[in-house]
Amino acid sequence: MTHDHPTVGAGGADDPSPNNAAQKRSHSYLLPVEDEAFLLRDEMRDIRFALEYSKAELLLRDWGIRSTIIVFGSARTPSPEQAAVAERAAQTDEDRRQAAKLVRQSAYYQAARDFGRMVSEQGGAKAPQHRWRDNVIATGGGGGIMEAANRGAHDAGVPSVGFNITLPTEQEPNAYTTPELTFRFHYFAMRKMHLAMRANALVVFPGGFGTMDELFEILTLTQTGKAPKVPIVLFGESYWRRLINFDALIEEDMISQADLTLLDFADTAEAAWNVLLRRGLRAHAPDSN
Repeated sequence: MTHDHPTVGAGGADDPSPNNAAQKRSHSYLLPVEDEAFLLRDEMRDIRFALEYSKAELLLRDWGIRSTIIVFGSARTPSPEQAAVAERAAQTDEDRRQAAKLVRQSAYYQAARDFGRMVSEQGGAKAPQHRWRDNVIATGGGGGIMEAANRGAHDAGVPSVGFNITLPTEQEPNAYTTPELTFRFHYFAMRKMHLAMRANALVVFPGGFGTMDELFEILTLTQTGKAPKVPIVLFGESYWRRLINFDALIEEDMISQADLTLLDFADTAEAAWNVLLRRGLRAHAPDSN
């Protein structure tokens, strides 16, 4: 290892002040919070993990978000507007079959939007108590069903949360989350923790691997008593019963009959909201006066 010797100051040989530019350029001289290369070292993973927790936690507190209702579902679900475009553009039989599927799936988008608006108007997000808001819509922050639920909250004129994740194919935040409550995580585990830790309910629309991951995460936490029991609603009963053979799990003694009481099904936004109320969700609706 070589060391640079101090250089003569700008004033010439008689200048008593050596040049310290090399020292000031060194990464070691940066404050730790200014040194990205240092923060991204493998040995600093625990610090990065803590930072992901603290940033979202503090900003949610700043906004008075005390509790949430999580809405999950496929990011691929089209809006009615997108489905209509595909329907108009269809030219072949295959195009028309695909467009018809998109139109059918867009009904889930509309239901998630209706649900997001309903929860936001009646659940407490519109009526903060001593600055605290309850039952605020929170999603994974992406498109499809997540966009729809955030859009419903936006329709109601209240804040909503988006917990985005950095993926190899970059996920874009949808345009309806409150900008100051639009988060981005590197660690799936920390994102899941923030989704679960203040959730008063989980409503799961049709989706794929990511949707099922979140569903079984909350189911497992509830089943094992690691988290308080909260209502879990599967939207679109025929979809979920086709996807998951719950009866087979019982027949094979993989779960108990009582475990199925953790779940409810709904096929309309109103039915999903009524399940939450029946299951004990405390709504904080604005005064009618």
